[in-house]
Amino acid sequence: MAKICDVCGKMRQKGHSVSHSNIKTIRTFEPNLQNVRAVLPSGEVKTLRVCTSCIRSGKVQKAPIRVVE
Repeated sequence: MAKICDVCGKMRQKGHSVSHSNIKTIRTFEPNLQNVRAVLPSGEVKTLRVCTSCIRSGKVQKAPIRVVE
């Protein structure tokens, strides 16, 4: 599964790990994605993979908790 936020499109980025001797090796920076049951603008409830910055900023409205009887 691709590591892409369903709301903002944030994805993996590449950069360097720099050692004390200044040797650079390529590493990846992964977004902190969480599975969230969210209410879409159409009113439908769907599970999305969303980064934590979108959850904190309020770009995602969480669905109410399911009651199992």
